[in-house]
Amino acid sequence: MVEPPGATGPTGDWEKLYATSDVATLPWYNPDLDADVERALKAHHIRDGRILDLGTGPATQAMNLAKRGFEVIATDISGSAIKKAKASAKAAGVSITFQVDNILKSKLAPNLVDMIVDRGVFHVLPKAKRRLYVETVHRVLRPDGWLFLKCFSDKEPGTWGPHRIAKEELLGSFRGPFDILSVVETVFQGNVKPAPKALFATFRRKDVATAAARQKRARKRSTRA
Repeated sequence: MVEPPGATGPTGDWEKLYATSDVATLPWYNPDLDADVERALKAHHIRDGRILDLGTGPATQAMNLAKRGFEVIATDISGSAIKKAKASAKAAGVSITFQVDNILKSKLAPNLVDMIVDRGVFHVLPKAKRRLYVETVHRVLRPDGWLFLKCFSDKEPGTWGPHRIAKEELLGSFRGPFDILSVVETVFQGNVKPAPKALFATFRRKDVATAAARQKRARKRSTRA
């Protein structure tokens, strides 16, 4: 099993990692759909739509979602990851749109998808880049779109791997542009045993411009009154 490059600081050489690794040995590899993602989809009665698997890596999440009938777009910063993911999807007989993309310099179109699954991108980013991440996922999501995000919790001991993130720290990053539906304590399923402590958040995109316009109209009405 190998450690993600630069996970506690810069994004690192993800291309080298995926070019030289058996993806099934990576710490975050999980052949099944993440249990928290599956529970969230069921809880909110989401059965179809276009979904982005952000930082798809081995593409196991993307393939499981495609098998459930979702239209899936899967992106990764590593060209080697995408090449291997395409081969895996072809072998599995599922249709997925793959694209090399860096979330911090994203070429993805606005209002592209109904949902985003992030199972490990946010928590490897430098803290200074989190605002850009939030702005980008907000732009890529359609109005009222869903963001399902899993990250390491500050309750996970040690320093190996990605940043540990406290609940209030996570909420502070997304409060405003997103409605916060829930943040629950869970674990990060993969090759690491015992499974690291994690947070799983369900956010929903706000239309910031519309909300600001409503607030402005409300202020005008209160002034007239």
